Amino acid sequence: MTDEVLKLFRAAGAIKEGHFLLASGLHSPVYWEKFRVLQHPHVTGTLCRVIAQHFRGQRIDIVAGPTTGGIILAFETARQLGVRSIFAEKEGEERLFRRDFEITSGEHVLIVDDIVTTGNSLRETLDAVNKRGGIAVGIGVLVDRSEKSVVLDLPFFSCLRAPTVAYSPSECPLCAAHIPLSRPSAAG
Repeated sequence: MTDEVLKLFRAAGAIKEGHFLLASGLHSPVYWEKFRVLQHPHVTGTLCRVIAQHFRGQRIDIVAGPTTGGIILAFETARQLGVRSIFAEKEGEERLFRRDFEITSGEHVLIVDDIVTTGNSLRETLDAVNKRGGIAVGIGVLVDRSEKSVVLDLPFFSCLRAPTVAYSPSECPLCAAHIPLSRPSAAG
């Protein structure tokens, strides 16, 4: 499936090259614009089906994702598993379940997200699940672009593993070469 996932992202024009500021604050010569893929329901459905099939044998009561791309993925993965879908919103340095989303103590939660670089949004969502008494059973993502595997002590699945270099701003060779920095998440 890895080759097919890569083809889907390439066909959608979702893999950009240049000098990008990532949501993590890191800089990278590659940006994975997941919304170029997520705007197509049939493609999103295909990718979420892969995640759902990977975790299908486990007890899952809820699928949760962080805003923003994780909302779409949580909904579609939950639909395919026949369970509820919720999302965690950023508030300060943490994520919270608002909008009357509930997790009953002991409910089993699958966490999904779009693109993983550092794993921070996954950690924040996992913390929000734990605070509500949920039991996280695994993590499923579209693309794991992290250079080092993100360790969260849970079963982890990615539709595509594509390690992509990322730099702290102070060590970025693209900045040193005076290549203009793009802020894709600020566009719109």
